[in-house]
Amino acid sequence: MQLFETYEKGSKTYLEQFLAEAAYKYKVGIEEFAFKPGRSLRELADFRLFKSLFKLNLLQSFHHYIRKFFHNAYLLQVLEFPILFLGATPAKTPALFSMMNYADIVLGTWYPMGGMHKPIQALVKLNETLGTRIITNAAVQELTIEQGKIQQVHTASQTFQTDLVVANGDYQHIEQRLLPARYRTYSEAYWSKRTLAPSCLLYYLGVNKKLTKLLHHNLFFHTSLQQHFHEIYESPQWPTNPLFYVSCTSKTDPVVAPQDCENLFILVPVAPGLQDTPEIVHEYLKFTLQKIEAFTGQAIAQHIVYQKSYAYQNFVQDYHAFKGNAYGLASTLRQTAIFRPSLQSKKVSNLYYTGQFTVPGPGVPPAIISGQVVAREISRAWR
Repeated sequence: MQLFETYEKGSKTYLEQFLAEAAYKYKVGIEEFAFKPGRSLRELADFRLFKSLFKLNLLQSFHHYIRKFFHNAYLLQVLEFPILFLGATPAKTPALFSMMNYADIVLGTWYPMGGMHKPIQALVKLNETLGTRIITNAAVQELTIEQGKIQQVHTASQTFQTDLVVANGDYQHIEQRLLPARYRTYSEAYWSKRTLAPSCLLYYLGVNKKLTKLLHHNLFFHTSLQQHFHEIYESPQWPTNPLFYVSCTSKTDPVVAPQDCENLFILVPVAPGLQDTPEIVHEYLKFTLQKIEAFTGQAIAQHIVYQKSYAYQNFVQDYHAFKGNAYGLASTLRQTAIFRPSLQSKKVSNLYYTGQFTVPGPGVPPAIISGQVVAREISRAWR
């Protein structure tokens, strides 16, 4: 809060009010909305939800809402940056999503020591104790459907008999590439009209020296956020002067890099569907490194001992990601709750979906919640 006061006198009080309202939205959003399966309007008829609608600011844009509290351009960018990943500009995003600011500022960002693969290892261990058989590197190539039910799942080397399928791959790929046309709930035209959240250009770097000034989480605001929004959502193109995020996990976790070295992760949000080339990937790495070097006052490029990039082609190849998306469907009002793709196929009775295309939306926590929602729906239907 003192940081806000530094940039705009009196903003500490306004930030407290802003976060109090955001806390209410977070509580209602998580406890009431997030775990709804998105099957019908009746889910929103609950009196508690109806009573909360006006306090949730669903009909007010995030852009106008936060300007009731703050005027400093830097503070506005800090608060608007998380909206970048939802799939619309702040002017087209409901003020409900100030709950993301509450999660960031008040609840904080939780990091699993050892890296993001640690929760996955924990889930694998739990499933193994429950007797789950886990098969990896076996892409599904075909589904055998009889009488409206999936009977068999075929990979390149194996065929599996099945009673029930929960698909957490790219929804559009499963629907349009694995299901015969008569079993698809949504058409090609439906998918072509969807608004997608951004894709990303990612860099994984190992640096053989310690870097000053960088924290675990770093946002680089060196230009107008509005220009970057425009180049993602309104005029899709490779950004001319992008804002970006840098994670230096070695500032917190000593096991992710050798002693006196740093582990850097750079994320540049970009519009989905942009074809990348080695030249483009190189240019944006050069751009981001120059910004980081200017901030830290240290040379970095010549100290990189490990380097890997990940962009459009990788998302498509590894995940069959529709238009190379990284976050699924945008969380616009027309693509929220009951307006997201159904978590159960309307034409294949034993096919369910989970992940960032279904309720409640994109991101690691929502994707995990979607699994909980689907598990609950299956337990009710398959008792």
